[in-house]
Parts: sequence; structure tokens; C-alpha cells
Amino acid sequence: MASSSGVLPERKTYFSRKARTLLWIDHAAGVPICFFLTLLRRIGDAFSGGPGDEPCRKILFLKLAEQGSTVLAHEALSKAVARVGRENVYFLVFEENRFIVDVLGLIPEANVLAVRSHSAWAMATSCLGRLREIRRRRIDTCIDMEFFTRVSSSIAALTGARRRVGFHTYFGEGPYRGDLFTHRVLYNPHLHTSVTFTTLVSALDIDPRKLPTFDVVPSPSPPLPQFQPAPEERAAMQRLVSRLGVPPGGRLVLLNANASDLLPLRKWAEQNYVSLAGRLLAEFDDAYIAFTGAPEEKAAVDQLVSAVGSPRCFCLAGKTTLRELLVVYGLSEILVTNDSGPAHFAALTSVDVVTLFGPETPLLFAAPSPRNHALWAGIVCSPCVNVLNNRQTSCRDNVCMRRITVDQVFATVCQIYRQRR
Repeated sequence: MASSSGVLPERKTYFSRKARTLLWIDHAAGVPICFFLTLLRRIGDAFSGGPGDEPCRKILFLKLAEQGSTVLAHEALSKAVARVGRENVYFLVFEENRFIVDVLGLIPEANVLAVRSHSAWAMATSCLGRLREIRRRRIDTCIDMEFFTRVSSSIAALTGARRRVGFHTYFGEGPYRGDLFTHRVLYNPHLHTSVTFTTLVSALDIDPRKLPTFDVVPSPSPPLPQFQPAPEERAAMQRLVSRLGVPPGGRLVLLNANASDLLPLRKWAEQNYVSLAGRLLAEFDDAYIAFTGAPEEKAAVDQLVSAVGSPRCFCLAGKTTLRELLVVYGLSEILVTNDSGPAHFAALTSVDVVTLFGPETPLLFAAPSPRNHALWAGIVCSPCVNVLNNRQTSCRDNVCMRRITVDQVFATVCQIYRQRR
């Protein structure tokens, strides 16, 4: 709860128990499974002769987690659709993350294969069911877009696809995940993630015996598509923000004070968001502040709103679906957010996004949009979390986020706000 002075006690949750558990499972179970499947793969290749020269007919993308990264894969998905046709492209994803795949509109809904993940048993049984479906559909190509996770490489091997594309460790520059891919791509930490995903599709045109040599010069990613809600969806969200207190002519600024529980180190201090909200309300008399969040974050977001203590500040957490939240983005002027999923799928709308980076770098993960404004301190130890260290860090003090001051964010938001006026 807020203190009597209106200052929120800071929650020092730099590491997520769920993240540690998932990493432990990926290592403890994943390493021996990948080793065993690698032995089976080499025995099988000795009899079958490898992937063969048949053209790709059906392509499966494997990206279980992280909605934001899925947005960055838009160009890769587009290239696959152009290659084999929309009806022949599939996507395997955790059920809670399929939303953004549907919003992108590149893959038929029937081709999005969702895995339940609310428990270990549900995940295992659901995944087995999806693997049976993949084999029944005779999908011949699997592109693993996960960064060095053993689970995804194992699933790719079990799909039965004769062509499997993914990142390979070669001389140990990434965590061990066996030798399960026919097209082994070298991860380049100097390419933006959207370009990196596109190279996985382009690898299908390369003789796998020549990899990791990849004689292709990457081109800049094209603009992201724009989300177009139906008129009735837009009208419904306009009524919602009106009921919450935004009058005609009021300008909405959104604050997302949350971050993925897989990496809480990415959080900017909640008190900073409270201070930022107060300063913006004092600076602009037509501004209204809404704090966003998932339904389970509503209680925490309510505390932030109470700490601001203004009738022009309210809570949106739990009041919209994810699709409706995209509509709200399109009705808003600015979103200020930690580096997390909303920073990426807001790039599909007309809102300006101020994204706060710390443990990871905008050079690789910022949404490719002229309306994306990244703030990053760039201190010597940042980014400490990256693909090659399996997104692990020994940091216990996210000074990289504390280096970003309220003054910096306030100045950036004010500049954008006045330009949009």
C-alpha cells in the first residue's frame, strides 16, 4: 500500500522464481534430451541421407514465448507466406501468447497451434497432441525462432520435419542444445532481432553444407503493419475511456509500469512512474493518465493510481482484452513502458512509444518504428542479459534502469506530446 507520504514501498524483485525454474528445467532435462535426440538424428541421417532436395511445401514456425519478439518476426513470416502460400504456414506457440500471431493476420487461425502452459502436465500432454497434429499434416520444414532453448530444439526434432532451421552453438558461443538442425545458423549478436529472424527463412536457400557461411547482405526491415480495429471496436473503447473520466478533447497518456516476470530486472521504479504521472498532469491540463496492466496486476496498479491522487489518473488494468488494449493504444498519444511485450505490439498502432531499456539493448530489440523512442543509459555492464548467456545475469542491482531519470523521461514525453498537439 502507499505510505502516508504517498510514496510506494519499492519491491526488490530482480529475479523471477518462474524464470529460475524454467531455466533449471531447460538445463536439467533439456541437455540429456538434446544429447539423446542428437544420437538418434545421426543414426537416422546415416540411412536417409539428410533433408534431401525436395522444395519446401509447408513451413512451421516455432516461437513459444514472448509476444514482443513475435512482432519482430513479421518480415520472416511474410517471406514464408510468399514462399509457400498463407495456407501452408503454421505457428506453434503457448496459448497465452497466440494473441499477437492472430493480430498480425499472416497465418490462418486454424494453422496457429497453441500449447497449454498453465501446468507442467498440461504443457506436456498438449505439446504431445500438437506434435501428433504436425506429423499428421506432414509439415516438411520447421523454423525454430527461440534463442538457444533446449525445449524448442527438441520439439523441432520431434516434429518429423525433414528440414529444421535454428541457431547452432558451433564453438560454444551459446548454450548447448545438441545438433538437431539440418540448417545450422550462426547467431549474430550485431544484427537487429527482426533481421535475425528473417535470416532463418533465408537459410532455406543455402546449401546446409556451406553453413554457417551466409553470403547475404541484410536489408533494413520494412515498416510494421498497422492494426485496423473495426469501427464498433473503436467506438466501444472510446466509451470506456469516457466512462473512466476522459472528456472530449482530453488526451490520453498510458503508463505501463510492469515487466515480464521472466526478467523483473527490466522494471523502472514504480515511484518513478508515480512522479512522472504527477508532473505530466501538472504540465498539461488536457492530459489524462491511465496505468495499464494484466488483470492479475490490478491491485498493484490501483496502488499507483492512489499514489498519484488525481481525478485525471485512473486504472485500465484488467478492464480490456489484449485486442481492446491495442484499440486503446490507437486512441492515445503516448505509451511509456518498460522493455516488454506492450512496447512491441503498440508499434502496430499510431501511439508514440517511449521504451525504457536496461538489461537488454534497443540496438537489437527496439521495435522498428519511427514512433518508437528508446531510452537507454548504456553503462559499461549493460546489456548484461543476452541470447548467448541464455538471458541469465548475476546482477542484483538494476542500476541501468535507475540511471534513467524521471527528468529524462518527462522531457522526452513533453517533446512528443507537444509535437502531436
